[in-house]
Amino acid sequence: MEAGAHRLRLARRIELSPEAFQRLAIASAVALYVIVVTGALVRLTASGLGCNDWPGCQQGSFFPEQSYHGAIEFSNRAVALFPIGLSLATAWFARRVEGVPRWAVWLAWGVLAGTVAQAPLGLITIKTGLDPRMVMTHFLLALVVLAGAVVLALAPWRAVAELAIPERVRWAGLALTGAALALVVSGAVATAAGPHPGDSAKVDRVWSLHSAVYVHVRATAIFGTLFLVLLGWLFSRRAELPRLLRAALILLGILVAQMIVGEIQYRTHLPWGVVLVHVALAGAVWAGSVAFVTLLWRARQSAPQGAT
Repeated sequence: MEAGAHRLRLARRIELSPEAFQRLAIASAVALYVIVVTGALVRLTASGLGCNDWPGCQQGSFFPEQSYHGAIEFSNRAVALFPIGLSLATAWFARRVEGVPRWAVWLAWGVLAGTVAQAPLGLITIKTGLDPRMVMTHFLLALVVLAGAVVLALAPWRAVAELAIPERVRWAGLALTGAALALVVSGAVATAAGPHPGDSAKVDRVWSLHSAVYVHVRATAIFGTLFLVLLGWLFSRRAELPRLLRAALILLGILVAQMIVGEIQYRTHLPWGVVLVHVALAGAVWAGSVAFVTLLWRARQSAPQGAT
């Protein structure tokens, strides 16, 4: 008992440098992205009910018993230990890093809470027979948590030696985040309306596939238009903001790849492997959009007079 209390006191004294904390936060964000992809794999391979108990796979058996679907579902649960552990470490050390503001500490604990909440939410999803609304809630919470982790990973409280961004450009960046959210939500609805609703064809679908795709395509157009406007502004300032322009070009590449894969999956009648790639790219577009907007807001000073 005394040894445990001593180790706890030692842990509380440990401090991290801003660089070490940023590496920890990046690892947490990467782990949270991976769990989004593995969760999509569970859904698209109809493995959501491969384990019908929690935390074990079946009653009387903690591990899956020679079941392809059970192995996939249980592997996803095992992978989930990494984002939980890393988000816990990030939240724990957030108060022990010089210069981290209070809001970032609260954000770190919020990321941890959202990550841990995925476990009981996953149990509820199983107990409701993979109700598509619960499945979408599970997925969208993962994206919200991922966004928080990305913000922490970029350490926005640190000084940035770049030209300050005009206020209206930063607000346009926030609008881009809203458009990205509409993009992933409409995409989740389209997936729930398609031939991969969960464990089997017996699971109710949400809405009609044609209508869901119609909305998703238009959400993509809105996001793309906003992003191209911001990209055009950045290109006009490429000599002053080279790092931000590079980040935008990387995001553009991911977005183009996602659009190509989306067209392929629709024309090939939504094979689950291609849909999985599309979901992975959608998660990357979401994380990249949050990262891009966070970088826009890192400049705290007012823009130079006359800047456009």
